[in-house]
Amino acid sequence: MPHAALSTLLLLSLATATVADCPSSTWVQFQGSCYIFLQVTTNVESIEDVRNQCTDHGADMISIHNEEENAFILDTLQKQWKGPDDLLLGMFYDTDDASFKWFDKSNMTFDKWADQDVEDLVDTCGFLYTKTGEWKKGNCEISSVEGALCKAAIPYDKKYLSDNHILISTLVIASTVILTVLGAIVWFLYKRNACSGFLSFSTAPQSPYDDGCALVVAEDDEYAVQLD
Repeated sequence: MPHAALSTLLLLSLATATVADCPSSTWVQFQGSCYIFLQVTTNVESIEDVRNQCTDHGADMISIHNEEENAFILDTLQKQWKGPDDLLLGMFYDTDDASFKWFDKSNMTFDKWADQDVEDLVDTCGFLYTKTGEWKKGNCEISSVEGALCKAAIPYDKKYLSDNHILISTLVIASTVILTVLGAIVWFLYKRNACSGFLSFSTAPQSPYDDGCALVVAEDDEYAVQLD
């Protein structure tokens, strides 16, 4: 049936237009978040320069909330991203209440600090030591970093989608609407042409089993001519 075909086409097209959970295939999904390692050596004056690398991609610097996430990051860094030995974490030391906090404002529910004797924590940042998975405290005044690990929550905010992704989704939806309208027009013309060859005025009752077209055979009046 044409209507069923049009419905199927519409559903398939809308499924194609659905935005993926993560921005692209270069991101890795884990436990309701998307992760990407930006393998660019960046000269920095402060940790905010590193953070800007992530925010430019609609994400924030990495925050870690359980042992499974910590292990996932280590495994992916070593096998896929080939990251550095020390990775800057997205945290800062808040001198107001003397505690570390995540830049993405999530709760500090997990930590994996190595045993260190650090007396002055002012301008102290957190680093993930990828050889052991432990966290270390270090000075935020670094001159460069070998990449930034970024994290974004799912669903990924549409405002951060690339212009190309938005354009493709719009074109797919527009094409679906156009194809649906054209299909309806073609079906209407087909039905009209199918009926036009059999149209005739008649007062005869219409069978309840017809399909909308009536085939009527008109009988001509017969005139008898008598010749002498």
